[in-house]
Formats: sequence, structure tokens, C-alpha cells
Amino acid sequence: MGMSAVVARGVSVSIGGARILDDVDLEARPGELLALVGPNGAGKSTLLGVISGDVALGSGTVEIAGRPLGSWTLKHLARERAVLLQQTAVSFPFTVQQVVEMGRAPWAGTALEADDDDAIADAVLRTDLARHLPRTVPSLSGGERARAALARILAQRTRILLLDEPTAALDIRHQEDVLRLARERADAGDAVIVVLHDLSLAAAFADRVCLLADGRVVADGPPATVFTEDLLSRVYDHPLEVLTHPSDGTLIVLPRRAGRASAASPSAPPSSPALEGTS
Repeated sequence: MGMSAVVARGVSVSIGGARILDDVDLEARPGELLALVGPNGAGKSTLLGVISGDVALGSGTVEIAGRPLGSWTLKHLARERAVLLQQTAVSFPFTVQQVVEMGRAPWAGTALEADDDDAIADAVLRTDLARHLPRTVPSLSGGERARAALARILAQRTRILLLDEPTAALDIRHQEDVLRLARERADAGDAVIVVLHDLSLAAAFADRVCLLADGRVVADGPPATVFTEDLLSRVYDHPLEVLTHPSDGTLIVLPRRAGRASAASPSAPPSSPALEGTS
């Protein structure tokens, strides 16, 4: 796959006297979708912020496309990586059309400015926003705002995508659409790093998962090796079960609840496909 798109080494960050990240190593490669997962407070969003250049390093190094993060100007960095924040606030009544157009700002004055119309139209189509283009952002639902923000970074057309909980406000259909888009970008050769809370989505779409807890990397590898019941139950401090979907082999992570039969139990309702427990 050639040179790594993102490399972080020995990253540590303290905020308000609290250690948020502690000696974290991370690498993302072109053509790969890497999911950052872990419980609340694990440091996932902070790590993504460090990689994007929005959170200051306490110690350690970050390289983007083989160059130290600090050597990039903001304009040129915006041509290499696009960032979808967990919370996207729009203070002015911009229309959806205007928000998506903002994604092309880094390319103003370059030869790639000629691609603006095509990039915007493609981003709008992929995020199902055509009918919302004249609307102002404050008039949108939370999920529609999230899709408008995603369309903006898709229009940016960078080789690195950094997505912080892009499915948080979305219904099931649009969650699947967003991860499918991320998967398509990785398959086309981009490096995609996405923060996710839904472990089943991470298992279904990611090539690798990086499991964080208390600011440290607990495990890093393919979902099939990282998502074990013992490890996840310990990290999330809650009993979890990992099942294999019979139709496509993807992993499904569910909480164990007192008084509820396992989804793999023979007593599962016949109207639902039985799920097989992993070993």
C-alpha cells in the first residue's frame, strides 16, 4: 500500500491536569478503513483531534502523508485531509448548498477548482441531500445536519478522511449509507479513520479497529481478532457477547442482559434468523 497516510508515535495529551492520551501509537494506510472504538472517555475524539491538527500534542509525533504535521500550512493540510467533527455548529443561516460548497474552499485558485461543480453534485447525491439544498442549516434535523456536514467533506476530495462519530444522529438507513461511503472511499485508495461507538458497524465495515481505554491502545487489528467477548467485556466494564451473523459472517456485539436468553439460544424466536456465537 506504500507510504502510510497517518502515523502517530508516542502521542500523549493532558487537558486540565487530566491525562487524556498516554503514549499512543497509531498508523493508517491508504486503502484502509480504521475504526477507533472504546468506552466514553477513552480518548478517541482527542486522538482524532491530534491527528487532524485541532488538538495540541503534549508529546509525541504525528505525520501526515510522510511529513510532520507541523510542517503543513492550514491551506495545504486541508487539501490532504478532511475532518468531520463530532459537533458541527453553524452560526449563520447558510443553506445546505452553501455548506457543501465550503468543502471546495481549499482548492480555490488551483487547477482542481474546475472540479467544483462535479465534486459538489457527487457529494449531494451520495448523502441524499438534493431536496434539502435550499434549506438553511438551522431548519434541519440533527441527522440532516450531520449529512450536510458529511457532504461538505466529501466535496473536499482529500486522500485522508477523519470522521468523528459520523453516524451518531442518523437513522439505521443513513448509518449504513455513511459507512458504505466511507468503505467506498477506502476501497478507492483513501485512508479513512472513523470514531465509532457502534461495535457492530465497526466490525461490518472496518479493515482494522483500534480499541482504546483510559487513553491507551488496548488492542489493534482486524475486528475478528480484537472483538472477543473477554476483552470487550473487560474494557467496557459490562458483559458483552460476540455473535456471527449466519448470512455474511460479520460480527455482532450485544450486551448480555439478566433474564434474556442469548441470541444464539435455540429458543430464539423462529421469526428471527438465529445467530451463532463465536468462539
